[in-house]
Amino acid sequence: MPLNARAHAAAALGAIATLAAGCGGPASTCGPSSGVVARVIDGDTIELESGETIRYLMIDTPESTGGATDCFGSNAAQFNSDLVLGETVTLSYDVECTDRFGRLLAYVTLDDQEINTLLVERGYACVLHIPPNGADRADEFEALEAAARAAGQGMWGICEDVTCD
Repeated sequence: MPLNARAHAAAALGAIATLAAGCGGPASTCGPSSGVVARVIDGDTIELESGETIRYLMIDTPESTGGATDCFGSNAAQFNSDLVLGETVTLSYDVECTDRFGRLLAYVTLDDQEINTLLVERGYACVLHIPPNGADRADEFEALEAAARAAGQGMWGICEDVTCD
């Protein structure tokens, strides 16, 4: 390969590596590291004052928007709202920054308590593992859900049909 072609190939590979490094991974900058929650959309989605929509990583709550009335959906939305509405939350990201709807995917923390795990632990959410995100935490979330189910926490003690299951 001629020297000029090698230089172009090396530059192209460097550019690709730089782009790839900025698009994923825990150390990447997917979005803001913190923000004030302006609106709670449902049990697993919030909107920040700055306009970003955040979808909680690793969880799924019963639906309560768009006319849906899944068992415990409004409970999950209210619990989420009681926790984070108007509060400054810390956001941390994983490998993929956004979902197919353009929402940022994050672990949401308030006062040293991760909301994602709290929702599962209290029976307001099921585990939703979509690789590559959460690969290092799947077992942790699965154990929290199993414990909530066994204890009849939240929806596990009330709902005959758990829609996020």
